[in-house]
Formats: sequence, C-alpha cells, structure tokens
Amino acid sequence: MARDYSGSQMHHQLEAKRRRLTWILGVSALCILFYVLGAWQATPSTQYDLYTKVACDNNTATSGNNGNATLSSSSMDLDFASHHQIEVDSSNTANEFPPCDMSYSEYTPCQDKVRGRKFDREMMKYRERHCPDKEELLLCLIPAPPNYKTPFKWPQSRDYAWYNNIPHKELSIEKAIQNWIQVEGDRFRFPGGGTMFPRGADAYIDDIGELIPLTDGKIRTAVDTGCGVASFGAYMLKRDILTMSFAPRDTHEAQVQFALERGVPAMIGIMGSQRLPYPARAFDLAHCSRCLIPWSNNGKPSLYPLSKRKITFLYIIANGLIHLGIDGLYLTEVDRILRPGGYWVLSGPPIRWKKYWRGWERTKEDLKREQDSIEDAAKRLCWKKVTEHDDLAIWQKPINHLKCVKIKENYGGPPMCRSQDPDTAWYKNLEDCITPLPEVTNENDVAGGELLNWPERAFAVPARITYGSVPGISVDRYMVENELWKDRIENYNRLISPLGSGRHRNIMDMNAYVGGFAAELSKYPVWVMNVVPHNSDPDTLGVIYERGLIGTYQDWCEGFSTYPRTYDLIHANGVFTMYRDRCDMTYILLEMDRILRPQGSVIFRDTVELLVKIKSITDGMRWKSQIVDHESGPFNPEKILVAVKTYWTGEATHKQP
Repeated sequence: MARDYSGSQMHHQLEAKRRRLTWILGVSALCILFYVLGAWQATPSTQYDLYTKVACDNNTATSGNNGNATLSSSSMDLDFASHHQIEVDSSNTANEFPPCDMSYSEYTPCQDKVRGRKFDREMMKYRERHCPDKEELLLCLIPAPPNYKTPFKWPQSRDYAWYNNIPHKELSIEKAIQNWIQVEGDRFRFPGGGTMFPRGADAYIDDIGELIPLTDGKIRTAVDTGCGVASFGAYMLKRDILTMSFAPRDTHEAQVQFALERGVPAMIGIMGSQRLPYPARAFDLAHCSRCLIPWSNNGKPSLYPLSKRKITFLYIIANGLIHLGIDGLYLTEVDRILRPGGYWVLSGPPIRWKKYWRGWERTKEDLKREQDSIEDAAKRLCWKKVTEHDDLAIWQKPINHLKCVKIKENYGGPPMCRSQDPDTAWYKNLEDCITPLPEVTNENDVAGGELLNWPERAFAVPARITYGSVPGISVDRYMVENELWKDRIENYNRLISPLGSGRHRNIMDMNAYVGGFAAELSKYPVWVMNVVPHNSDPDTLGVIYERGLIGTYQDWCEGFSTYPRTYDLIHANGVFTMYRDRCDMTYILLEMDRILRPQGSVIFRDTVELLVKIKSITDGMRWKSQIVDHESGPFNPEKILVAVKTYWTGEATHKQP
C-alpha cells in the first residue's frame, strides 16, 4: 500500500507541473500576441496618414498656386485615450487664437524697430536684442501676406523668390548697380552680385580660393558679418562650406528675410556691445565684404595700460551719429569665435584705398590711417597677414598662443581674458581682451585639438569630447547618441514628407544637444539651425561646431532672431520638459508658429502629458496634429507629436509699424 500511495503522489505532482507549465506558456503566448498587435497598430502605414491626407501641393512654386491644403477630418481622429491613462479633451472646441493685424506680418519681437528707438545708440545698442515684457507679448497668430506662395525648392530658391512673400522693392532700387536683387514680374531674382563682387559671388569666392584652400574640406564653417542678402553664403555652399550669415534689421529692409527665403542660413544680428551668440573657436573662416563694421573704432574706452598700446582716435559718422573710441574691440570678438588657424577675409574699405578712395568719398589719409589701425590690431591679436591681393586682404589666427606672449611684448595690446568660460555668449558684454586658447606643450600643436576635414568631421568624435572638456559626455555616450538618430530619421521619413524630397530646406532643431539630428541630415539637401538653450548643462554648442555644423544660443522664453515664415521644419526634442517651469508654453508655441512657414511641419518628442497639453493648444493655432508612438514601440514612455501648420493668409494691407 505504501508503494501505491507513493505512485499516486508522484502522479499528482507531475500533473501539477504540467498545469503550471501550460499556464506559463499560455500567458507568455498572450503577451506576445498583444505585443505584436500593439506593434502592428503603430506600423508606418498608420502613422503616415497624417501627412498623406493633408494633401499638400509640392509643386506650388512652379505652378504658382497658393498651395491650400485639403484637410481630411477623418485623418485627425486619434485613438489615443483608450491606450494611455491620460485624460484627453474629447470636445471639438479649442481655445482659438485670432490672427494678428497685417501690420505684424513681418514682426520680429526682439528686434522691433519701435522698441529699439528707446535704447542707447552707442555701439549700436538700439539694434541689439530687446525683447518685449510679458504684458507686451502677443496672443495672436502672425499672418502671411496675401497671395503667399510656397517658396521655390532648392537649388532654384538660391536665385528666385516670390515677390508676394516679401513685398519689398527697396533693395532692388537702392542696390540696383550692385546687382543684389532684381524684380522680374511676380518674382525676385538674385544675380549673386555684391558691393565688392561685381562679377558675382561665385567668381569672388574663386578669387579667395586662389589665396587660401576652400575645397579640400579643411574650411567647413564660416561666418559672414553684415551679409546683405547672403549671396556669399549661398555660393559658399557649392564648396561644401556652411556659412552663418547675419545682418541687423536696419534701413536695408528685409535682407535677412531674403536670405532665408533663398534657403540660405542667416539670422538677425549685429556687432554691437555684446558678444555674438556663438561659442569660442566656432568658425574656420570669418568674412567681411564692405560690411560697414568699424573694425578700427568702436567707441569703448581702453581697459589696459595706454603705454602698451598704439591708440587711434577716429571720428566715424554712422547712422547720423559721431563715435569716438579706440581700435580693435570688434576684432577681438572675431578672434574669439575663430578656430585656431582660422582666416579673416576683408574686402572693401580700406583695402586697396589707393584705387578706390575717390569712389568711397574719403581722403587718402583717412583710409590709410584706418588700414594702419587694422593692421596694428591684427598684430596685437597675434594674427599673421597671409596676403593682400587686389581687393582682398586675408589674416590668419595662430594655431596656439605659445608665441603670442612674445608678440605682445613688442606690440602691447589687450591682455588675455580671465573669464572662465569663453563660450558664454548670451547677453554677454564684449571684453577688451584676447580669449586664451587651450594650452599646448608644442608650438606645432593645434590648441583644443585638430579637426578632421569635412565630411569625416561630421561623425568623428569632436575634440572637446575627446579631451573631456564637456562634462557628462563621454566618447561612448556620444557614439550611442549618433546611433540613435539613424533610427529616428528613418522613422521621421515615414511620419512626414521624406526629408530628401525637396519639401524641406530650412530646418531648426530647438534643443540640438550634440547635433546628432543635423549630422544625420547632412546627406540631404537641407541645412539645420542647431539651437542650444543658453542655460543647457552641459553647453554643447562648441561640440556642434566641431562637427562642421552651425547653430546659436537661445532662450525659448524669448523670440528667436529671425523673420516670420523662415523655417520649413522645426524639431523640438524635450524642449517643453526643459521649459515647463520657466515660462508659459503657449508663448513658445506661438513663437514656433511665427517662424514656421505655412504648411510647414513640427516634430515634438516629449512625455505623453506634455504632448497632450501641446496638442490642446496647437489645435487652436490652425495646426493639424497627431500623437504617435516612439520608434522603439508603444512601451516607451516618450511619444512623438507630428503637426502641420495649415495654409492661411492675412487680408488687410497696412503699413508695418
């Protein structure tokens, strides 16, 4: 009996094990089934509905139609609340924002001409950034001008823009002889001319290329100070050189707006009393072609012993004002943003003054004195003059500062800056001192590390990361970040019109981190304005420039230094998490709407809670949007919101204030 009882017990144990195993396998099978069903729901064919059903006319520029989008309400029905424990407003009404008056069609909140008149004109302070107070912020949508058309696609946009998009003929009259811009029927044509390049920017750049190397990839990033309509930057792109062009919003109406309409990188900016919003050691080349910047005079008193410096007092009449000051402060700022070994190219007054002095309506003595002052300032910065040939003069910054101490003993000049962070540039006053380069032990070493040529530079580990000067970002973390963007861009190409289709040209990344998004897009015919919020920790804008990309600092609680309708695609990765406790997200979204072109796209990446709030606001901004899963699947807490700004224009025609 004992053996019979033992056998029965063993039989029951085996049965129990079988039932447990069957239960585990059944639950596992159900989990796999539900996971597959969830993944199937998030397939590209479902996500792509947003853009395919917004039926945008990609041939607007050539057909001349206004490009009204035909929107299907069924494509916007989101099955989102049933899958997430977040309450989504199911009502059909949203807090709708009215259009602003047409007088605000070209509104630039931080470069408003009326507000600027309240500020000091010394060192052009009145044309620097002066943003509105909270009570002045607009709660309306900036209208496009009547008959606005989708801009021409690149590369046709380099040479043409629709007149109705920027209805200003002033430059075509004022600069008619210099061939900046011409009106041809319903469009503008950009012949590529400039004050100092009557044969065109292309031939002018060829002349520079005879003096320094422009096509071997060593020079990749450039800055054009006082850019006009950015023809220099437009034709530098033929050499794979990405140029940050800037000019103030001044009497040359809408010059930066024309540049961006052409698909050329540009922003509103000025050499004034503050640093330019770029990090130290950012650009391989700086350019000034009769840019009207007083390199030898800026109106600021000396900060170091007069006995060690040659001082040139000059009276310069600019915009009806007379300035009295010392030479070289603006060149020290150019020195800060130039990479070791970088070039400064100058054409126009006072270069070749012996030939042009009558045409410039200045005396020989005045022009000679100005050039002598520039030459002296360059020596005190330890620059070497490479050449002066015809209308061009070129200087080169040293690759390190080992010999600079001895040079300064002979020429005197500004001391080395004591600032701990040379990259700090957001509302930072200019300093009358030389930004020190990273230390080296050998006079042949490049301070901060030598960069690879373009295009290898885009994905190589930047020197700042290699040498550990960016806290928290190791080489391994940088490489992982790069890999992430391969899958993300592939996913974006399914969510919106493919990035290589020509629909997008001007792209902004509002929180660029180390520039992985822009680097992955470098194979497409687009350019990216990489924005690093000024309070980011760590500060990564220097890393972005070392990759051969361009960008700027920005505080998204304020307006961006650009005109309305200047970007085709805006990428906002974690922006609203960063700013959720700093300012009202409504104003950030309204600023995005201001700078986004009609039928432009926005991609948000953030938490579900924030994306739901964002969508509730943008539904009242004439945007169509949809929340979709992360590219890794539905179980990732980060989600993506894809939005399209619908086409609409203003009606009234009032003069801009």
